[in-house]
Amino acid sequence: RRQYPLFMQIGKIVEIQQFGPKPDDIKINVVWYYRPEEALGGRKAFHGEKELFDSDHPDEIHKNTIIGKCFVHTLRKYESLATIKDQDFFTRFFYRPGKKEFEPDQVPVYCDCEQPYNPDKPMVMCEECEDWFHPECIGISALALQQADKHHFCCPSCKEKASNKRLKLA
Repeated sequence: RRQYPLFMQIGKIVEIQQFGPKPDDIKINVVWYYRPEEALGGRKAFHGEKELFDSDHPDEIHKNTIIGKCFVHTLRKYESLATIKDQDFFTRFFYRPGKKEFEPDQVPVYCDCEQPYNPDKPMVMCEECEDWFHPECIGISALALQQADKHHFCCPSCKEKASNKRLKLA
């Protein structure tokens, strides 16, 4: 897991203004993103390694404090990237640090572990019940999952129901 220095803040540039005659007389208005560990509740198991929270925290910075460019995508866009680079991040929550509130304040849970989706952990969908599962939660190794036909996965619960149905018919 890559550790980003806490001093490296990520902000969305909202406005750039020239306030004087010199080239350095520039002020930049930003809205900060938060890392999960910087927000109420801290980092949870379902937070992706490169997850950020959008926020309503405005600030004004000097142009010399900018050290680089990154891209903050929606979760859907992030997952569709052909290659995820160091400067790619994603957001799916909005955080109001002044009120210590999240939007949405509830998220759907999946799998037997009842955790929200984490894009860093592979999941497989049962074609019977259409629930999603982490392979390790249902006793399937990552290697077995790669070798399996993902289009015909059936979770243990549905396999048991199908087995019981066949026993009743016999």
